[in-house]
Amino acid sequence: MFIARLLVIIGALNWGLIGLFGFDLVAFLFGGQMSLISRLVYTLVGVAGVVLIGDLVGNQQRA
Repeated sequence: MFIARLLVIIGALNWGLIGLFGFDLVAFLFGGQMSLISRLVYTLVGVAGVVLIGDLVGNQQRA
């Protein structure tokens, strides 16, 4: 879960930068939005979000 949370934090910070400044840090660091590494990072952030949704739903059902 630590890695999923870390990836979601990275994604949230990147979206914050996009919203505030129009600056995509992931694309800047890895050669544009369509570069293989950028797309991999975006995909991993999305998967991490789905994992954390599943964790949240699972925790709510136990409570």
